[in-house]
Amino acid sequence: MRKTVLKLSMLLVVLTFFNACQNEEYLENQEENAINLDQSKPLTIPEINAKINESLTTTGTFDWKDVTPHTLWSAVIRGNNILTIGYGEEGESFAEVKTERLKSTLANVIQIVEDNEGYKRDEKTVLEHEIINVVDVKVENFTTIKQLLETEGVRYLEPNGYSHYETVNNGRSSSGCDKNADYINPAHYTTTSPNNAQISWHFNEHNITQAWNYSTGAGVTIGLIDTGVSASQSLLNGNGFKDGYSSNSRYIQKYGTFIDSNWWWSSNYDGPHDKCGHGTAMASTMAAPRNDNGMPVGVAYNANLVAYRATEDVLLNDYHERKGVSKALIQLGNRSDVKIISMSIGYVWSIGNIKDAVKYAYSKGKLIFAAGGTSTSFTNGFGVIFPATMSETVAVTGVDDGPNYDRCDTCHSGSKIDFTIIMEGDNNTSKAPPVLSFYNNQRRYTGGSSVATATTAGIAALVWAKHPTWSRSQVLNKLKQSAEFYPYKNSSFGYGNIDALQAVQ
Repeated sequence: MRKTVLKLSMLLVVLTFFNACQNEEYLENQEENAINLDQSKPLTIPEINAKINESLTTTGTFDWKDVTPHTLWSAVIRGNNILTIGYGEEGESFAEVKTERLKSTLANVIQIVEDNEGYKRDEKTVLEHEIINVVDVKVENFTTIKQLLETEGVRYLEPNGYSHYETVNNGRSSSGCDKNADYINPAHYTTTSPNNAQISWHFNEHNITQAWNYSTGAGVTIGLIDTGVSASQSLLNGNGFKDGYSSNSRYIQKYGTFIDSNWWWSSNYDGPHDKCGHGTAMASTMAAPRNDNGMPVGVAYNANLVAYRATEDVLLNDYHERKGVSKALIQLGNRSDVKIISMSIGYVWSIGNIKDAVKYAYSKGKLIFAAGGTSTSFTNGFGVIFPATMSETVAVTGVDDGPNYDRCDTCHSGSKIDFTIIMEGDNNTSKAPPVLSFYNNQRRYTGGSSVATATTAGIAALVWAKHPTWSRSQVLNKLKQSAEFYPYKNSSFGYGNIDALQAVQ
């Protein structure tokens, strides 16, 4: 009898355990089904933006590698189905000649996409980047994202077509654009020969005019990556670039890598000419001729300039802008005559294909300046923006002319900043550097970290022209040694204001 009871008890335990396992398996299946059901529907744009805002608010940064696969897939779907894949070993950003291993990795990545998406590659589904180890693909299925995240040789996945973060007009913006002329207060410039060429008030704050006794930038070529240079400003085109006391041997060249299209696979290049006004102002600040037209002169008025229309405005929120900037970086990186690259553009988080291209240009010995950030309608309050956050770039911001190192009204600051340039009057008084405007015989005011960056690039050209055999590190060290806080670095303003005269002596 005891044996019978014992057997019954053991049977009840086994049945109970079996039922519990079945219930647990049932619950797990139900949970998995719920997850799969949830993941069959992408997040809305407001839901994606809420996750971005949460990261920016709590950590000060945002990176697509930190989101869930479902969030990443949702952003791909909401971003014209464009997935940008960085492939290769960790840190293998570029390869001028692809090894067999890289070729195999790329082939495997594309095969995974084709198998999951059910298509064969063509110009509308797969686009390889030159030099950098990046490929853009069309993706619709969540399983593609999941499998790629588990694939060896995938460095990052980014929804590079997602352009809906705090923007309007279908993801397009006009941040930093201005083609209008301003009345320039005569108190905001001085004049020099020939024929009253105008020197911005902030040049004197950095002893730039005194530095011209030692160097004017001759023989140095600056690469400008921005919105291009206006075809309607003769002083920044052709023979006008050689006007007045500027050298007859110097040159300006203009290229375009920005594609104006809603289709990511389009090749509708928008040409080399500025349509925004921002790039024209940066070109003026760096290298406008010492003209005989009574117009503003640039810091390095004898330097050469290679200008790229790589973006529509200063905010890199569009796929074609991101691709245009990376392409411009690669092309400038490959030019032996270009020593300096200036970028008064950026975004609030890192963009993989641009990051890879910056590293490529840096590997070619280029001295790369990037704006620390000038507030737009939604970037106010953010710290230093990308790509100024990269160790391969030199980050610049603007301060006022007061004694306490206060940043200019719209400028960003932080530990990533390397240098500062005076951009406005103390207590936010209405004063900014005057520059050439979009059209002939017109001027306007513009400032922020954009002009601060262009000014610094011009000063670097003065130094490099004085020491043409120097390396990038030697030029950069000279800039540091001329700055106010050197050898110390301020937590918000880097080495501080540069003294151009001291830098060229």
